[in-house]
Amino acid sequence: MDIIEEIRDQLYHLSEEDYKEFNRKLLPGVDQVLGIRVPALKQLAKSIVKKDAFSYLDAAAEKLTVDSFHEELQLQGLVLGYAKMGKEERVRYLDEFVPKIQNWAVCDTCVMNMKFMEKDREFWHTYIWKYADSSEEFELRFLVVSLLAHFMTAEYIDSALALFDSIRHDGYYVKMAVAWAVSVCYVKFPEKTRAFLENNSMDDFTQNKSIQKIRESYRVSKEEKDALKELKRPRTLA
Repeated sequence: MDIIEEIRDQLYHLSEEDYKEFNRKLLPGVDQVLGIRVPALKQLAKSIVKKDAFSYLDAAAEKLTVDSFHEELQLQGLVLGYAKMGKEERVRYLDEFVPKIQNWAVCDTCVMNMKFMEKDREFWHTYIWKYADSSEEFELRFLVVSLLAHFMTAEYIDSALALFDSIRHDGYYVKMAVAWAVSVCYVKFPEKTRAFLENNSMDDFTQNKSIQKIRESYRVSKEEKDALKELKRPRTLA
């Protein structure tokens, strides 16, 4: 039994039928779902890292595809985030992994775990920026979620807002990622983000979703929420 088959056997034992059905409702169009909770996946990922992360990642790069089980791809991304390695090695593994991301859960679970980006923000900011011109929905989401998770600092806020203003992609999961990111920007840089919301070229859906997410935050005052409501754009009839 090779390492991927061995790990798959462990995943089968971690699966829960009820959670599988719950997950499927959250992942429209994703058929290959085992039903494993993220804490269990994280625990398995850490055990793989302790044993032999590189053998696993090499095998995953060779044998896991976009059609593999949802949790197998989540596990690959988690191991990639936890394992200690040089930047060149990590770039090689990321280059192989990112194009396999085909849903929001694989993207977000893995990206939020990639704390290594915060240890050398200049290098990783340059790396993730190569996806700015991608036409792939989840490559763009990878970029946007990376920014909101690891680059919400004074140094990068201006370039982040400029990117959000420039994205032209019809994918629902791109628009929702941008709205989420803008809400994070507002919590950390309210004045700058307020000015952005007053003058940008985002589509109406993303503008309004951004404001909705900000207004849902417990970290924003009622007065601010009321003022931001005035920046929502009216719905236009198709």
